[in-house]
Amino acid sequence: MNSRGTLSRQLSDSEQRWLRVRNHFREHRYELSVSAAQDYPASASVVGTPLLSTPHWLPEHPIPLHQIGVRYTPDAGFSGITGTEPPAHRLLPVRADGSRYHAYSEVVAELAPPGIFENRCTYRLLSADLLTSPRMVFSRGVYFDGIDVGDAAAHEYTAAKLGEITAPDFRDTIGDPCDPARRPVNVALSTLTLRHDRTTGVATFPLHRRDGATVGHAGGMYQVLPVGVFQPAGEERWNIRNDFSLWRCMIRELAEELRGETEDYHTSYGPIDYDVWPIAARLSRALHTGQVRAFCLGIGVDPLTFATDILTVVVIDSPLYDELFHHVADANAEGSIVPAVPFTAETVDRYAHHEPTQAAGAALLKLAWRHQSVLLG
Repeated sequence: MNSRGTLSRQLSDSEQRWLRVRNHFREHRYELSVSAAQDYPASASVVGTPLLSTPHWLPEHPIPLHQIGVRYTPDAGFSGITGTEPPAHRLLPVRADGSRYHAYSEVVAELAPPGIFENRCTYRLLSADLLTSPRMVFSRGVYFDGIDVGDAAAHEYTAAKLGEITAPDFRDTIGDPCDPARRPVNVALSTLTLRHDRTTGVATFPLHRRDGATVGHAGGMYQVLPVGVFQPAGEERWNIRNDFSLWRCMIRELAEELRGETEDYHTSYGPIDYDVWPIAARLSRALHTGQVRAFCLGIGVDPLTFATDILTVVVIDSPLYDELFHHVADANAEGSIVPAVPFTAETVDRYAHHEPTQAAGAALLKLAWRHQSVLLG
């Protein structure tokens, strides 16, 4: 790399072909995602959107977030696809000196790194059941696990569409994208944040337009706000248990994306004290008094990249919302923000079906509208 972060050496023909496919994937992600969804049964679609799911991941009614049991089993084994298999090797280019890349994440880091691209630890989903006794089980993972499998699968699909390859062997090897035993499943919390005026009944929500130059996933697309990978706040061991909470993950993302607070929690000095941190303490008190309601509506998988999202909604009474988030910026480190979109049938239909909205966001909007009487009741 030179001082500007670009490669100073000559790219091989193989690397240039990889970049052409990668750029097409980034520039046409929405169309490719809609197309990829057609390769799966219509029954796998979540409320008519491209998002895929399975019956035990879709509850009949919104589940209060605190009613979901979460368990952490750090030493669980894994024998699924990792992106090191022969069908994945053909997706990796060869450098001009003849050396081959070893993983898809290595190619991204060297040839097309987004502004934020770190191999941080994550909570990897092992299993989930949201129908009977709501529960999720997690183990240890790292962020690049998903890149090496999911982005590689998306690259292969794009290459096939462009006629660069003939058959999607790697995607076929993965099989059912909703089976966490087949591939490492990192998850993100995609949260629809509803500002609810109890007097008028009006609800609005902020909407994100992700910047492809700074994010590694879903650049150029609309998405609900906030969204964040389910992971500890820092790499130190004491954060793993302390941050293993869907609610605490949601709090951090609300603070970062709606208040513009830093992502540096100085965890090298110790874990976050959520009882002392003002925004966390205020939201947790409001959760107990009913000024805030947090729900899970399901889990879904993007048909192109296999990115997996826990679909959540947080409803905040308007006086508290205005107190905590009185000034939602029109931009953040990951893109631009529309601060107050009306939560109506018209806008839900627009962003779910007529705008380039990420599959998880489209499905979440549709599900939230279906369950509006519970969410806003």
